[in-house]
Amino acid sequence: MNIKELVNLKPFHTFHLNVYSRYFLEFFSLEELKEGLSFAKSYQVYSLILGGGSNVLFTKNFEGLVLKNCIKGYEVIKEDKNYVWLKVNSGENWHKLVETCVKQRWYGIENLALIPGTVGAAPIQNIGAYGAEIQDVLVSLEALHLETKEIHSFLHSDCDFGYRDSVFKRKYKNQYVIISVTLKLSKKPILNYSYKDVKTFLEHNQWEPSIETLFNAVVAIRKEKLPDPEVIGNAGSFFKNPIISSDCFHKIQKNFPSIPFYPLENNLFKIPAAWLIEQCGWKGYKKEDFGVHSKQALVLVNYGNAKGSEIYNLAKKVMESVKEKFEVELEPEVNIL
Repeated sequence: MNIKELVNLKPFHTFHLNVYSRYFLEFFSLEELKEGLSFAKSYQVYSLILGGGSNVLFTKNFEGLVLKNCIKGYEVIKEDKNYVWLKVNSGENWHKLVETCVKQRWYGIENLALIPGTVGAAPIQNIGAYGAEIQDVLVSLEALHLETKEIHSFLHSDCDFGYRDSVFKRKYKNQYVIISVTLKLSKKPILNYSYKDVKTFLEHNQWEPSIETLFNAVVAIRKEKLPDPEVIGNAGSFFKNPIISSDCFHKIQKNFPSIPFYPLENNLFKIPAAWLIEQCGWKGYKKEDFGVHSKQALVLVNYGNAKGSEIYNLAKKVMESVKEKFEVELEPEVNIL
């Protein structure tokens, strides 16, 4: 077990902040993970499981043990003429998995291209983009209970998925680390290009819909809208799109007739957080080395040497202004540490 001390976490999270972890371990097997957890318990320090580091904001140094997930690999565990069941270890890079499935013509996750992070983090947040979510294809997952170190299996129904939400963000928060996921993907073409941006992109480029063109369209759209974390530190969308009541929506619409919206069940409406933030004048805001991205108001950025506390304080100011102007509460999508 190769535990290091006082490790700079800058290369291990996409905000690329200069923060340090008291202890640090890259684990390549289940046994190494268990040994790391035992170390943290014996030294009485907190442990933090880190995948791609794309959904976390460190506001200070981490006075515990960071466990970097490096368990990779995948296998087809079952298939028939219509579907393939793919078991994927949690340390695999999500986008590389999508690329692999596109090449194999396994349909179901091509709309989720270029989402940063690892496979293990995907179900926790129920990642989604362009009309698709991981819950659409997830059959089951295996997770290690951090206290007992027992492996528990969770079926789709056990995960209680919601919008950017799952049981692992609520009832079982900080109790499990996901070890593997099993996805059911279609061998027959099932394409979802109803999302406006994707459909417009395909039509503009005169591309016939296919798994490859859909994948390429999503990648191109995301690259146009979102900054590359290797160039500008960021964690993608910092806030969730709020879901509001009919009364609240119509009150806003009366004053802002052009508000974009997505009607949901139970007389609820989802509205773009980016639009709310832009209406409050934050888009393109920059102070010293931190700010709001000029092309996508949902993205808070580190231009070089920002502090996590500065980005967090900016997030709070954005939330306060949206609350004051629209009476809508934004919720961070990023984990604040």
